[in-house]
Amino acid sequence: MFDARKPSPAVAALRPSEYTAALIQALRAEPSRVCGVRALEIGCGSGVVLAVLGSLGASALCGIDIEGDAIASGRALLRDLGYEAEIHQGDMWRPVAGRRFDLIVANLPHFPMDHFEVAGRLSTWSAGGIDGRELLDPFLEGLSDHLAINGRAILTHNAFIDVGRSRRILEQCGLAMHIVKTVLVHIPNEKIALMTPSILRAEEGRSIHRYGPHVFADMQIVEVAAAGTRG
Repeated sequence: MFDARKPSPAVAALRPSEYTAALIQALRAEPSRVCGVRALEIGCGSGVVLAVLGSLGASALCGIDIEGDAIASGRALLRDLGYEAEIHQGDMWRPVAGRRFDLIVANLPHFPMDHFEVAGRLSTWSAGGIDGRELLDPFLEGLSDHLAINGRAILTHNAFIDVGRSRRILEQCGLAMHIVKTVLVHIPNEKIALMTPSILRAEEGRSIHRYGPHVFADMQIVEVAAAGTRG
């Protein structure tokens, strides 16, 4: 069992963010749509979102992460809370090939920056790539093969990495998306310094807002489902 008073470096690196909190809030806002579902989280990190899904009555929990520390942390948290869950170490969809789920959730690394090692962060922290879409695009492209009939996905999506492109990818797969809510999140200066300059220039004053030394950005909670079946 992890001692919350003295978290290990791995646990500290997996700490929930504002993005995690917004995703959890969206799930908690509609508990009836979680109760009884088979749920999958891609990039399950600390396991806290899976724990929330369990608390809301999901009938089956499955998580995937590429980081070994995330696997250990997620399994420990869910075990300590009394939830049964499959947690697999692997790349994106591979561990659940051929399987479908009623609810798929994700809060993937999708900040536009080159791969960069940062103290206190796991290596996947900067895995979004220079356009922020290195993981997001394959996630969106794989949804139609893993959503059950009447299934849906809920994910975080930075407004500054082209929501229209995501919409087009999904439409090509027979899926539709709508924005559930927009949340203003704080972007630390050290992260802004690593942001792809062309995106920062294009989005500052639009989806990125600077007030002196303080920078905020629009982040959206997005729901995806088969076209014409929005719940």
